[in-house]
Amino acid sequence: MQFDPSFSEDSPSPVGAGGTDSRFAWCVTGSGHYIEESLDLCARLPEVDVYLSSAAEEVLTMYGWPLDRLRQRFRVFRDKTASAVPVGLLYERVYHTVIVAPATSNTVAKCALGIADTLPTNLFAQAGKRAIPTLVFACDTEPVVVTKSPSEWFEVRPRAVDLAHVEVLRSFEYCSVLGTVEQLEAALAQRLGELGREWNISSS
Repeated sequence: MQFDPSFSEDSPSPVGAGGTDSRFAWCVTGSGHYIEESLDLCARLPEVDVYLSSAAEEVLTMYGWPLDRLRQRFRVFRDKTASAVPVGLLYERVYHTVIVAPATSNTVAKCALGIADTLPTNLFAQAGKRAIPTLVFACDTEPVVVTKSPSEWFEVRPRAVDLAHVEVLRSFEYCSVLGTVEQLEAALAQRLGELGREWNISSS
């Protein structure tokens, strides 16, 4: 993908702002659940910015994605302001779609309960208020989930409360909850079709 070296996180808005609804906003939370696959899909999208929670920065480093590596492929916003200042770009008509992938059970719970105290949960909340379509790739959607630590694969068993929050989120307007990478890819392909856009040919 093309990267604009002139971009700065301190810029008031990304290139392409100004009422065009031109970009995807991809939020990463503090989970390693299919993180490589999620970032590969992210890199295949045209005009995409990446938003990180503070927990995401820590976890991504554990999975071999420190900040400097991310910046080689994406324009990155970090969770460094108390009022989540970058979320204001939703009101400048910069983004047509918000994606939260992967979304921890903590993030899903906050979104389901209307809590917006991180950059991803703020983006989710404000996207809903702006009627912007949102895709959430939730980590805990089944009684047994297979996921990967930095070194090995293992099974986790989400609690009833985790699964209940997923079901609440499924009822939200403008929100689609996905449980697998394949579902996420299909939902992104559908959204690209709705927008008249295509996947990037190469993400390298």
